[in-house]
Amino acid sequence: MRSNVMKKGLERAPHRSLLKAMGYTDTEIQQPIIGIANAANSIVPGHIDLDKITDAVEAGIRTAGGTPVRFGTIGVCDGIAMGHQGMRYSLASRELIADSVEIMAEAHAFDGLVLIPNCDKIVPGMLMAAARINIPTILVSGGPMLAGRYRGENVDLNTVFEAVGAVQAGRMSLDELKELEDEACPGCGSCAGMFTANSMNCLAEVLGLALPGNGTVPAVSAARIRLAKTAGVQVMALVEAGLKPRDIMNESAFRNALTVDMALGCSTNTVLHLPAVAHEVGLELSLSLVNEISEVTPHLCHLRPGGDHHLADLHEAGGIPAVIKELGSADLVDLFCKTVTLKTHGENVQNVVTLKEDVIRTVKDPYHEKGGLAVLWGNIAPEGGVVKQAAVRPEMLTHKGPARVFDSEETAVNAILNGKIRPGDVIVIRYEGPKGGPGMREMLTPTSAVVGMGLDDSVALITDGRFSGATRGAAIGHISPEAAEGGPIAFIKEGDEIAIDIPNQSIELAVSKDELQERKATWQPVKRDIKGYLARYAQLVTSAATGAILNE
Repeated sequence: MRSNVMKKGLERAPHRSLLKAMGYTDTEIQQPIIGIANAANSIVPGHIDLDKITDAVEAGIRTAGGTPVRFGTIGVCDGIAMGHQGMRYSLASRELIADSVEIMAEAHAFDGLVLIPNCDKIVPGMLMAAARINIPTILVSGGPMLAGRYRGENVDLNTVFEAVGAVQAGRMSLDELKELEDEACPGCGSCAGMFTANSMNCLAEVLGLALPGNGTVPAVSAARIRLAKTAGVQVMALVEAGLKPRDIMNESAFRNALTVDMALGCSTNTVLHLPAVAHEVGLELSLSLVNEISEVTPHLCHLRPGGDHHLADLHEAGGIPAVIKELGSADLVDLFCKTVTLKTHGENVQNVVTLKEDVIRTVKDPYHEKGGLAVLWGNIAPEGGVVKQAAVRPEMLTHKGPARVFDSEETAVNAILNGKIRPGDVIVIRYEGPKGGPGMREMLTPTSAVVGMGLDDSVALITDGRFSGATRGAAIGHISPEAAEGGPIAFIKEGDEIAIDIPNQSIELAVSKDELQERKATWQPVKRDIKGYLARYAQLVTSAATGAILNE
């Protein structure tokens, strides 16, 4: 056992004494010691129930003859941090989460790990740690929130964001907004659509590091508690078998994840997180691979924000196993990949049936012929920009219009809500990238304002920042290189014509190369007054095109 290094032998008597100070018996000390990374807190709706999940995991570990040891990690609520300076810390927290799990697992020589995240950066941060530490590990999340109900309709957090613009446009009253606000988020769990948290929890299944059901079993369901107990039992089987994350998360597993990503219409943030996790196992996921897989993968599930279905609908339809089986029927995924069940995906989905074909369509009758995401290239984005094409209105798949340029999210939001954006415009928000933000803020506020103001059929938005998984519309993020590093987005001027062609994966600025060089010669980057962790992060973080990982 790995933990013997800190508990076995004459010279480890002091160590055993410290363990006994916490009430551990000789039997518990002699058993495999399993670390439980518990991200519970009382500020993130997806995390307020994680202590219950941890209790269930502990029960499973004890049932299977292990000794559970829980420890905490941080977690930022992207929704609560949205639209102000707090969002600068969200993506940056991913690295701290990975580092904290690494520190606890390595310092205490755990024999195995159970990771208990739920929301945006916590899931990929823990997956990065699993790949880095490489001891038997399983992830079990807290599960998705149920949709709220407002006047007979299913609603979610995104509905509230868009309602702000509707109030500003005079299409909704403040009383109606208050009623919606009270009903949209009915309880614990990660927000109910295929936003970033649920995207990553679903893809954890596909990567093979989580049990079937991890991404879709509702947070409030007793099945979620049973899943957590099963995860506790299963980590002991992984320890006995010696199966580690790098045995599971290989190149085929990441291709599978990108394929299911395209079929589900996941958040654009997966294009940040999957490359970061892959980096930890020594693999490189290029942005060109996104388009390669998207071109041949049909979009099978039209979930919020692009469609009308929520995670509970996906679960009732058969969940991720049903999606994997359907894609496997067309040889689009590798069913021979290993998983933490100690079986392959093919074995896991052998008896799975799709129960709702309007929620999970067949590959012969998809919602769209191409996958949910696309990477655009051009003189604005030499290293790429990312769009959730499945959530773009058909009339906005191609668009040409004048640039409306803003050097921060706040100034853009002010212009949108005060009626200064006109149909046909292309909003440009820059200096919000990994370095320039710093922290690459999610910008659900401006995109929701565009929708709420009734402009999503006539206005596009591009940024070197990123978008919430709840964003819909012609919103192109991750423009790389970013403005702070002298990328071409820094040299766009008010009124410049921008042409967007999503089907042909193109984004171009109608300005000559010579003119861009002249503008660059007189360019002065925007400086932000930053300190502490953000200052260190800005010095170390790389481009969004490489997953915004840190220089080592």
